[in-house]
Amino acid sequence: MAWIFLILAGCFEVIGVIGMNRATKYKNVQSYMMLFIAFLFSFTFLNLALKTLPIGLSYAVWTGIGTIG
Repeated sequence: MAWIFLILAGCFEVIGVIGMNRATKYKNVQSYMMLFIAFLFSFTFLNLALKTLPIGLSYAVWTGIGTIG
């Protein structure tokens, strides 16, 4: 289950970065909410994954998913 949390954390990180781009372009409430909620979910799922997986491995996978995305 920790691996699923970690993958979800990476996916929400990608969505958060997309929200950052949209917030810079459009400066509307929806873009800022997308950014905030996506990063909130990303850090929440990363925290859940860290309860089982080592931090070095988790951070490497989380960052890798974000970089690929």
